[in-house]
Amino acid sequence: MNLSREKEAVSAYLKLLQSKGATSNVLYKRSLFLDQLSIILADKALDTHEYSRAVDGIMESIPADDWHVNLNTAREFYPFWMKDIKAIAAFSLNYGFDVEAIQWKPLATSLKSLTDSLEHEKFDTSENWPLKAYSQVMRFEGADQSYVDTRIKLAKIILLRLRDAPIKNHKSYRTAADLTLPLFKIHEAKKLFLSVVREFYNFWTGNPNAASMLLKE
Repeated sequence: MNLSREKEAVSAYLKLLQSKGATSNVLYKRSLFLDQLSIILADKALDTHEYSRAVDGIMESIPADDWHVNLNTAREFYPFWMKDIKAIAAFSLNYGFDVEAIQWKPLATSLKSLTDSLEHEKFDTSENWPLKAYSQVMRFEGADQSYVDTRIKLAKIILLRLRDAPIKNHKSYRTAADLTLPLFKIHEAKKLFLSVVREFYNFWTGNPNAASMLLKE
C-alpha cells in the first residue's frame, strides 16, 4: 500500500485550512477522518466513483452526530486528492472552506416523525414556491406522479429541517441535509435523498437556471 499520494494531498489540504484560520481542534478532527479515508483510497485510480465508494464505506461506521463535519471534509478534500488545481484555487479565492464549528443543528428527530408530520404540516409561500417549481420541471421531463410525489416528499423533509435555522444559506442547507441523511437506514434511500438534496437546492435558492440545470442531469 502506497500512501504517499494521499499524504501529500492531506498535507496540502490541512495547510490551506490552517491559513484560512482553522483551529487546531478542527484540523485534528479532520486529519483523523482523512487518515481513514486515505487508507481506502491508497492505490485507487483518481476517479469520482472510487472516491464516492470510499466515502460511503467510511460513513457507514461513523456516528450520526459526526456526519456533517466528515462529509464536509470529504467534499473539501476531493479536489486535493484529484489534483484539480483550478478547483483548489477557486476554493481558496472564494473562502470555500467551512472552518468554523457548527453553530446550528436541526432538532433531533426520526424519519418516521418527519414523514408523519407531512400529513398536517402547512408550508408558506416561500416554501411552496420552490416545491412547485421543482415539481413542474419534473413533470415537464415526463416523470410519472409517483416519481414526483416521492421527490417532493423528500424536499418537504428538507424544508422542515431548515425551519428553525437562524440564517437560511448554503451552510444551513448543507448542515440540514448532512444531519438528516443518517435517518435513512437503507442505502438506496440515502442515495435518493442525496439526489433530491442536490436537485432541490437550486430551486430553494431561487436560481433562475434551476430548471435547465435539472434537465441536464
